[in-house]
Amino acid sequence: MKLMTACLALLAGACLSAFPVLALDAPKGPVILTLRGDLSTPNVGQTAQFDLAMLEALSGRSARMETPWTAGEVVFSGPLLRAVLDAAGAKGQTMRVRALNDYFAEIPLSDATGMETILATRLNGEPMSVRQKGPLFLIYPFDLDPTLYNEKYFSRSVWQIKDIEVKP
Repeated sequence: MKLMTACLALLAGACLSAFPVLALDAPKGPVILTLRGDLSTPNVGQTAQFDLAMLEALSGRSARMETPWTAGEVVFSGPLLRAVLDAAGAKGQTMRVRALNDYFAEIPLSDATGMETILATRLNGEPMSVRQKGPLFLIYPFDLDPTLYNEKYFSRSVWQIKDIEVKP
């Protein structure tokens, strides 16, 4: 019995070493987000690239709220930022979230891990165009915590996001 257990353990070890750690699937549609930095599961070179379908398959939420950038109450939905970082195996302390026009905000990673921040892909159920501040808009949980409704978090609410660099 001990010999059989040892053989099974060796076989399992050989099988595990023959296959690399599973990476993210490669995007099949247009890439709308690229993550850089210390990533344990990149899918294109040293980066993790996502298309819309990949992002919307991650754990997320919808939130009804008013913001300084929208008229009246609207519904944002999309993956939780922490789900996106987790999918890429991102490790670090801060992130630089950059928009299409190269505006960026330095944001503590704790804003993703400790809050219900959404990387919004939809506004009122529809994909956001660049004109509507899409394709991605970092939305803080203003609906869950009204104390976040201030200039500090407004400046971190980057829209037209194209990439995120996770930094040590």
